[in-house]
Amino acid sequence: MTRRTARLFALAFTCLSLGVPACGQDTLSTVRPADVGMSEPVLRAGVQLFRDAIGRDDLKGVVLLVARSGKIVLHEAIGVRDPEGKKPMRTDSLFRMASNTKPVVATAVLQLAEAGKLSIDDPVAHHLPSFRTERAQAMTIRQLLSHTSGFRVRPIFLNPLLEKSPENPDAPSLAAEVRRFGAIGAKVPPGTSYAYSNAGFNTLGALVAKVSGLPLKTYLKRNVYTPLGMADSCNHEPDADHGRMSAIFRRRGTSKKWRVGWKPGDQPDYPFPRASGGMISSAHDYAVLCQAFLNGGTYGGRRILTPESIKEATSIQTRHAHSATERASRGAYYGLGWAVGINGIYRHGGSDGTYASVDPKRQLIILVFTQSPGGKNPRNHFARVVDAACTSER
Repeated sequence: MTRRTARLFALAFTCLSLGVPACGQDTLSTVRPADVGMSEPVLRAGVQLFRDAIGRDDLKGVVLLVARSGKIVLHEAIGVRDPEGKKPMRTDSLFRMASNTKPVVATAVLQLAEAGKLSIDDPVAHHLPSFRTERAQAMTIRQLLSHTSGFRVRPIFLNPLLEKSPENPDAPSLAAEVRRFGAIGAKVPPGTSYAYSNAGFNTLGALVAKVSGLPLKTYLKRNVYTPLGMADSCNHEPDADHGRMSAIFRRRGTSKKWRVGWKPGDQPDYPFPRASGGMISSAHDYAVLCQAFLNGGTYGGRRILTPESIKEATSIQTRHAHSATERASRGAYYGLGWAVGINGIYRHGGSDGTYASVDPKRQLIILVFTQSPGGKNPRNHFARVVDAACTSER
């Protein structure tokens, strides 16, 4: 073996053992659409849908990102991100991700399962003593991940939030609020029906903290964001770069007037990080997460999940929880942290206007990030246009 060959072997071993990102060949890069079998004119027609929508004041601003086979073919910002209309939306603008947080929290739970610290079929009560009640003791972690736990708690947290007291010395906190969910328990038998549950995912956040011994935001930073190089991502507004964040614009009912729901510098919605929402991220960062899923759990040479966990998360888990009549008309169900279509595409949206879609067959990522919910968003039309832009199978 020559000295040069020995150095190459040593470098390869270092990359494998330390997970150095520079050694990976699975990271996102930018190319022309034609390089990955996509039509640039068709993609530009998709972008025009949003220019027109913003021109009609249907939206205030948007960041679009499309990637195929690990190559970004479109990354564009349109419109504004501040109430005064003076700050243009930027491709590196930061967004409140709302329920787009859920795939990240599900990733954390699956990591802990891979580490042998829990099984997703464990009763929640095995890890959270407050769930050792008649109505909560049968709930499993898998059921929380798939919204089949039987929870029917409508608000994100019970109102008002707990205040610090001898009974709740850790309040206000995620753990204190989740203890209240255990006392309420399941409204219907766990595992028998589907109902989207923010309370369920907040319970998962408390479980991640309890099992890992780390605060939720610390766990996610150490075990998801940092390994993937997601430097723009965090889980509470005070930790984000407010200079790059977009305001939230809301429009209710038939009103044509936008009102500001939140703006950089405002207090966070809750005084602690949660798991039903709360993530702040950029389009590129979230595309990295999506690409890691397409890569079977790796990005830049670093693994965050096994291929088996990726398959479990992105497989339909809830078909049994719907009646035959419901199943006859449904095009999508829920996996573990992702909505999963019968066509294999998995996706998630957030109530503040973000949307992510991942097509494993075409190796396609579509991100539509706005912060103006309530307007007429052409994202579904855009997704069809992007699909039409795929001129070849990959």
